[in-house]
Formats: sequence, structure tokens, C-alpha cells
Amino acid sequence: MEGGSWAPRRWPCLPGITLLALASLLSCLLTSGQAKVYSRCELARVLQDFGLDGFRGYSLADWVCLAYFASGFNTAAVDHEADGSTNNGIFQINSRKWCKNLKPNVPNMCQMYCSDLLNPNLKDTVICAMKIIQDPQGLGTWEVWRHHCQGKDLSDWVDGCEL
Repeated sequence: MEGGSWAPRRWPCLPGITLLALASLLSCLLTSGQAKVYSRCELARVLQDFGLDGFRGYSLADWVCLAYFASGFNTAAVDHEADGSTNNGIFQINSRKWCKNLKPNVPNMCQMYCSDLLNPNLKDTVICAMKIIQDPQGLGTWEVWRHHCQGKDLSDWVDGCEL
């Protein structure tokens, strides 16, 4: 080597960018590893097994319709609201009142972390949803249910499912 010492090339901010990209990729992989997007009939069977058919006067079709319009049957769905709250899981349960996220001093009426609502087995989600519909509005608590499901013939949501 003539005329000077060899030094590695400097890549401006490469380690930081690489770490950020790696962290983003890893978080996507971890989230998708726990995510489940149910089929219509598969979800109907699971919700029936949890006893939601007829619970508080709502049919299984009401619940399936809600899940479709809230999350597209995706258990890992998270929507961020302008007020900093999040809508979580297959029923998009809001952190403002129902679950605990990183914000202190929230009511947490379901007594669980919002991340519990992203579990594909749906146990915590169903427990929380059963608490929510005890509200006088029932499923009307969900705006998407009021707009897309309430007062409509919902028989197609469970038609053809072996229940």
C-alpha cells in the first residue's frame, strides 16, 4: 500500500439507518407472527364456542358483521386515533375506556392490556366485548355496527357455515 494508511469507507448514518430498518422489519415479523385473519365461518364457529350467539340478544351474524367491518377479521388490527387512543383487535376495542396501553390514568374497564386484544385465540377479546355490550347501547357502542349491520338482514354472514 503506497502513500497512506488504509481506512474503511465511511457510510454516513448507515448503522442508524440499518438498525431502524432492522427494527421495523422485526416488529412487522413479530406482529404478523401473532396475527390471524379469520375466515367468515371459522370466526363464526369460534364466537359460537365462546357463547356469543344470542348473548344479550345479539346473533352470531351481528358479531361476524361487526368483526368484518371493524377489522376485516384481523386479530392484529390496530388503528390510531387523533386523540392518541388506539382501536385494538378484531372488534377494534378502544383504549380510551376499555383497555390499558401506554397512557396513564385510563379507565381500563376490561382490566387488561390493549395488546391482550390482539391475541388470535380471542379469549380476552370476547371477555372484553361481553363487558362492552352490557352498556345500554349494546353493540351500538360500535359505530361500524350501527352503520353496516344494525337493522339489516345479516343471515348471509353465517349462511353456509357448519355451526
